This record gives sequence, structure tokens and C-alpha cells, in this order.
Amino acid sequence: MAMMLEACSDDDSFTTSASNLLTFSTDTVKLDTIFSKVPTATKTFWVYNRSGNGIRCSRVRLEHGNQTGFRVNVDGVYLGGSQGYQTNDIEVRNKDSIRVFVELTSPENMQEKPTLIKDDLIFTLESGVEQKVNLNAYAWDAELRSDVVISKDSTISSSKPIVIYGGITVEEGATLTIGEGTTLYFHNDAGIDVYGKLNAQGTAEKNVVLRGDRIDRMFDYLPYDRVTGQWQGLRFHDTSYGNTLDYVDIHSTYNGVVCDSSSVEELKLTLYNSMIHNCQGYGLLSKSSVVDVYNTQITNTLNDCVAIYGGAVMMRHCTLAQFYPFDSNRGAALRFANYLDDALYPLYQFEVYNSIVTGYADDVVMTDFREDVEASYLFDHCLLRTPEIEASDLIKDVIWENPKDTIVGGVKNFYVVDTDNLIYDFRLSEVSLARDAGTTLPNGYSAEDRKGVARDEKPDIGAYEYQPQEP
Repeated sequence: MAMMLEACSDDDSFTTSASNLLTFSTDTVKLDTIFSKVPTATKTFWVYNRSGNGIRCSRVRLEHGNQTGFRVNVDGVYLGGSQGYQTNDIEVRNKDSIRVFVELTSPENMQEKPTLIKDDLIFTLESGVEQKVNLNAYAWDAELRSDVVISKDSTISSSKPIVIYGGITVEEGATLTIGEGTTLYFHNDAGIDVYGKLNAQGTAEKNVVLRGDRIDRMFDYLPYDRVTGQWQGLRFHDTSYGNTLDYVDIHSTYNGVVCDSSSVEELKLTLYNSMIHNCQGYGLLSKSSVVDVYNTQITNTLNDCVAIYGGAVMMRHCTLAQFYPFDSNRGAALRFANYLDDALYPLYQFEVYNSIVTGYADDVVMTDFREDVEASYLFDHCLLRTPEIEASDLIKDVIWENPKDTIVGGVKNFYVVDTDNLIYDFRLSEVSLARDAGTTLPNGYSAEDRKGVARDEKPDIGAYEYQPQEP
């Protein structure tokens, strides 16, 4: 009994010795890069007492008070806002611990580039010793826009990031132009719904970038920007025609681009020199629409990378690669059909030139035809990962990728397919059979690749002309 009482007494005793210190699970809490005026996700760390005696903190405070925008919760006590930026008499008993939660809403820094924001959370022990944990982040001023409605011809162009909440709606009769080098960061519930016209015009050096608004990390090695389903993507409704996406980077969305059923008498979408990558739905889904696709990469989607249901579609120098890493039940790299469920979609024209269609599966090209509905298609100078079909007027100079060949096929076609870190580079590797296997297309369609690199007299198949990898 005496020994038990003595043990309890030791656990409940508190020391003022300067040699008794707290231990922290980290000495620095980094909140990555964040947008000014936008609350961050919460990060946490632990405070341990392994000193042999209880320790009281006479005060815990944010060194800069309300100047930086950090908010902290220490063992259930909130530091920040009207409650003040310090608290007193926090106890950490021997062999015990407390948890600390950290958030930040940074004020504007009036700078074009991200600016370092830092503060120290100071634990002042009863002994007078001060221990610190550093808090820091890079804050980036951004334009914040909510529920944007474009009812007349308008332009969005900015060197600063633009964060979109609730989405953008382009009304019928209006045109939205997005200027070169502009990046739009969409919140989870946001996308672009086009009833009128969208003209996103980037350049090889300054793409228009459409992406999610999470610029922090899911894990240390994994930015949210590499995770699918971060925003809602683009949808061109049945009243929308004459849209242009040129040098546009669309990634980490739900559906990349959806074209609703429309009149096949008008061009619905020109998709040139662009990238649609890492989608939780479709990359490009087109129903009974006229779509022109050139020099474009469409890769890694849970559903099909490209799904064409009827209409008239032309594809030239495209790279379709299905290496979606999050679900083995992924869709095809390419699917084309003349009906869907009970709806009939005559496929008036589907022509594919100088294009790669590959992926993990043995067969990544899927068709679904009804004999009583029109279906016209052509593959010319393509690399296809699908069982070989005899050459004909519909199949010309096709390379049939052998799924058993792991030396030059599948992932070996490309610079980098790193599923561990979700890093992909779909430029051609040295061993790819797509090198020098294309044909020179008329009207300058084989002049340059998606990166602006000049193609030679034997153009490569796909969106990229081979360039030796840098060491």
C-alpha cells in the first residue's frame, strides 16, 4: 500500500527543475503552400513528458499573437481570435502527453509570389525554460471568386492564381475567354458548365491550367494535385458550339471534358495541344458531337480515357494511355460505339491518325456496335494495344502492341510511369515502337508536337516527338 501511494505521489508531483523538459513529436509544423485568406487543413503534433516528473507550463503562447493568422488548440484550449493568443497553467503529467492542433488563415501579403509566414508556439515551463515549435507556411495571394456567371463576352486572365468556389457558368450567347498562362484553381464542388462558348487559348510556354485548389499534401510524398477527383471538370451542354481548348492542362478532376449530345451540323469542340490527365471519371466523353482532337494527351482515368458515342470525331497525333493507379477495374483507353443503353448515336465519322492507344490491360480498345446503326471508323499509322485485325481500308499501317512484350510495350513506351509516387511523363522513351512510325499529315498537322518541339520528316506516333531524356 505504501509503495502504491508513493507511486501515485510521484506521478502527481510537478517539478520546477530546469533539467526537466518536454519532448515534441516535431520541432517544425509545415503547412506547405496555402492561399491567403483561405483556411488551411488542420495539422497536429504531440507534446510528451518523459522527464520523470510532472511539468506545468506557466504559459503557452503564439510569439506574434494575431499578426500571422495561425490558430492553435493546445489540449482543448483554443489560442487565436477573440479568445487571445496565449493560455496559462497547462499541465503535462509524467509519462503523459497532450495533442496540439494547428491551422492558418494568412492575411494578404501583397506579393505576386508566395511569401514565407512563420511563428513560434512557445511553451514557458514553471522553471522559466522556454521551448518552441516553429510554425510556417508559404502564403500565396489569390483572387477568390464564387458562383461565377458569364452572361456576356468576358475574359479571365491573370498571373495570380484564381480560386473558384461553386463553379463557372457560361450562359447561352456568351463567350468566356481564358488567357494564356492563367491558372484556375477549382474547389471540390466547382467546374465549368458551358451553355455558350469557351475559348481557352494558351501557348506551348504558357498553358492555361485548370486544376483543384488543394495545394497542400495528402502525404509527405504526395501532393493533392496528383490525386483524382479534386474538382468537377468541364461540361459543354447541348446549346454549346465552337469551343476551343488550345494548350490547356486539365488534371486531377472528376470528368475531364464532357460533350453533351448536339447537332452534328456544327463543330462543338476543338481540343488542340492539350492534356487531360488523372480523372476519377472520364477523360473525354463525347455523345453525338463533332469534335476535333490534335496533339493531345488523355491519360489515367477511372472510366475510359476517351469514350465516343456517335457523332463525328477526328483524332491526330494523340496519346491515350490507361495506367490509372487507384482501381484495377479501370476503363478502356479508347471506347467508341453507335449506341448507349437505349439511345442510338450514329457514328458518322471516327478517324484516328498517328496516335498511341495503350495501357495495362491486354486490350484497351473497346467497340460496341449495333448493325442497324451507322458506324464509320478508320485507324491510320497508329500504335494499338488490342488483338490484331487484318489490314483493310479501315485499318492502315497499324502497329499491334503485344501485351506479352514488356521490353518495348505498355509502360516502356514512355519516359516515366511511377505508380508509387504517381509521377507520369508520357513523352516517348528510346525503345518505343512509336518512334519514326507515323506519316506526315497535311496542312501542317505534323509540324510540331504538344510541347512545341519540331517533328522531323519521319514523325513519331503520339502527341510527343521523341527527345533524349536529360540525365
